[in-house]
Amino acid sequence: MFTNQKLFNHAKDPAVVKFLGKYFLYYTVKYTEENKIGIGIAASIDMENWQDIGEVDMNMLCEKNGIGAPAAIVLDGRVHLFYQTYGNFENDAICHAISSNGTDFEKNPQNPVFRPDKTWCCGRAIDADVCIFNNKLFLYFATRDHELKIQKVGVAYADINSDFGRSSWKQPVCGAVVCPEMKWEGQCIEAPAAIVNNGEMFMFYGGSYNCTPQQIGCAKSSDGIFFGKIFKQPFIPCGKEGEWNSSESGHPYVFRDDDGRTYLFYQGSSDMGKSWYISKVEIKFDEKNMPYILS
Repeated sequence: MFTNQKLFNHAKDPAVVKFLGKYFLYYTVKYTEENKIGIGIAASIDMENWQDIGEVDMNMLCEKNGIGAPAAIVLDGRVHLFYQTYGNFENDAICHAISSNGTDFEKNPQNPVFRPDKTWCCGRAIDADVCIFNNKLFLYFATRDHELKIQKVGVAYADINSDFGRSSWKQPVCGAVVCPEMKWEGQCIEAPAAIVNNGEMFMFYGGSYNCTPQQIGCAKSSDGIFFGKIFKQPFIPCGKEGEWNSSESGHPYVFRDDDGRTYLFYQGSSDMGKSWYISKVEIKFDEKNMPYILS
């Protein structure tokens, strides 16, 4: 379990990559004195013991109120970070940055690089995740309906060799790809976490708003666009009273290591969001290509 003690026990929205021989964890931190959020960076050689090594600079005008909820992927020997602006509600959007060492990031001058078409949502884009599928970089994001009540997940994609600027992204459908439907999902599907296994795209997601409680579900797709949920109950539920995640198990991130083992990182809280921690479980896929948690 990982927590940043320097920042009021606030470690959320994990994203993990293997880079330059070690693991990098990018996560949301809270600056208590400034009452805004940013992105912290930690490193590890074993995914168990993490050391804080830095933060992502907030040096662009669109980042003045904060940034958070990172997604990370290694492409052509560099870390690409996709993350959201913060504090602008329906005007929040997705930004992009690149690093050659995992800690120092060059921002895309076109930031923010993506926001969805307002014909089917409020235009907001948060909680980015990216995954390579069919030679494209798929971008999944959370947004809300026009009444700002229902949170749902949309999709866009870009050519894998593009600069991931504003003109690179195409929206294959004018609508959500995953919406809240089941009672435990409440009015919210957010924090998509995508991985391809045996030719199918799997999306783990946070169902219900934070600490209501949020729990983790899973859906899958043959084309990365049209998804069907594969469990009626949470894939990872919140914990029992007194446990570290009794208020929430949420905001997942799925990571496949070089040895083929797959891990699902996620955040938890036991005090209705006053403090946040990050943990992980190892998952596998059975002969029917269905995910399960290793005991």
